[in-house]
Amino acid sequence: MRLIAICFAALLPLASTAQENAAVGTGAILRGLEKLSGDVIDIPLGPGEQAQFGPLTVEMAQCRYPQGDPAADAFAFLTIREEGQDAPIFSGWMIASSPALNALDHPRYDIWVLRCKIE
Repeated sequence: MRLIAICFAALLPLASTAQENAAVGTGAILRGLEKLSGDVIDIPLGPGEQAQFGPLTVEMAQCRYPQGDPAADAFAFLTIREEGQDAPIFSGWMIASSPALNALDHPRYDIWVLRCKIE
């Protein structure tokens, strides 16, 4: 138990440093894939904006990226709802460099983060 506490204490400063060094983008560029037809579309969103992709409504709350390197490891907080369902089918952070880490689980549609918009 003490070893776990020591490891956690050692990692805590790293987590706060990573969070402090993140810059907030002016929006995000997402990519959507319709798995049956293979159609791909890029979806630009600003904070609080929504876009429709098939029966899905995608809302982006915020996009962050490493300060000084906007092309690296963007991550966005998304809420995705499907027509006819009250609860979101996805709500959380998606990471551009590791989309499978926290992915949308839908049989027909796939959505992932490409990058943050910075202007």
